[in-house]
Amino acid sequence: MFELAIIWDWLAFAVRWLHVITAIAWIGSSFYFIALDLGLQKVPNMPKGVHGEEWQVHGGGFYHIRKYLVAPAEMPEHLTWFKWESYATWLSGAALLMVVYWAGAELFLIDPGKMDLAIWQAVLISAGSLTIGWLVYNALCQSPLGERPFALMLLLFVLLVVMAWGYDQVFTGRAALLHLGAFTATIMSANVALIIIPNQKIVVADLKAGRVPDAKYGKTAKLRSLHNNYLTLPIIFLMLSNHYPLAFGTDYNWAIAALVFLMGVTIRHYFNTLHARKPGPHWTWAATVILFIGVMWLSAAGQPEREEVEASGLAAVQFAQADGFETVQDIVMGRCSMCHAAEPAWDGLRWAPKGVHLETAADIAAHARQIYLQAGVSHAMPPGNLTYIEPSERAAIARWYETATRANPALVLAQ
Repeated sequence: MFELAIIWDWLAFAVRWLHVITAIAWIGSSFYFIALDLGLQKVPNMPKGVHGEEWQVHGGGFYHIRKYLVAPAEMPEHLTWFKWESYATWLSGAALLMVVYWAGAELFLIDPGKMDLAIWQAVLISAGSLTIGWLVYNALCQSPLGERPFALMLLLFVLLVVMAWGYDQVFTGRAALLHLGAFTATIMSANVALIIIPNQKIVVADLKAGRVPDAKYGKTAKLRSLHNNYLTLPIIFLMLSNHYPLAFGTDYNWAIAALVFLMGVTIRHYFNTLHARKPGPHWTWAATVILFIGVMWLSAAGQPEREEVEASGLAAVQFAQADGFETVQDIVMGRCSMCHAAEPAWDGLRWAPKGVHLETAADIAAHARQIYLQAGVSHAMPPGNLTYIEPSERAAIARWYETATRANPALVLAQ
């Protein structure tokens, strides 16, 4: 019979897989249409209402694409809507947030050293901040600033930096960057669901009723699409950041996020210019490199001081009291702690992998599920079995964890 920890970890993997697939679909279609829109050409004798056209070749065939600035004179029988990619990406991302960060709040979300929150309080802040973020952003877009796109983008950047700093004051570093990504993705997906698609539906309804559509709906949708275009690359960085402690596990992770948003602008500006068939602004490469060097410098400058960790939370205490803990502690200290330490003894390592320290009994108890999954029921750790952990030692780790969780199944989610 499968242990609940194994089922839960596979559930998290499945939801993450779905999220990556849908994100690829959304980002791919977004990049394609941005390139298509910027590459449209005006040619003689275009039909009335056509803004530009493009010839493309792919898959052994040729495509002739035309864009109507407002709408065609008549509705075609078949119309493809690009919306489900966005919706599925956000929904799968929300599910992943719940599975990893809400269910594992004690381990991944709450940092008592920053703010000692109850689980329900942390979850409420997590969910509420995403909703409030969209409301603030949407209000800014609907204000007179909506007629000044550059000023609006600057204000949006300030909002994102403030949120990055704010999240870091409340949550763990890992959760702070992940939530900043969710905050930004919520804005992007809500743009599609609440602005872009509804505006397009109004235009379609007007055409079917024989009315001339108002150009303002297309103008508003294009502004939101522009924002989504420049926010896409930072979103990908923030999605990946939880795998890299140098990004999230520093005192200046919020400043790193700010520079990443700027890199997203410089990179997209370069490619947007190329898609418009203009000379590439090569200065953007130099600017991106400088920003990235700044990210690396901040990651080293912002390494927090290592403090003695005390066992915290009921889950850690119960794992420390479970049968077999002393044996597991000896195994981990002998096979794992040379890398998972504040000052790793393994050559070439400057920081502990994934920021996980296993130097004390409290450390080991707090990371019980990870140890079980990585070194008990799988051979993921140590890498290549460099420290020669024996099958009997893996079995001891598995027995210790399973004994504790069978006595109290709630420990699986608490971890």
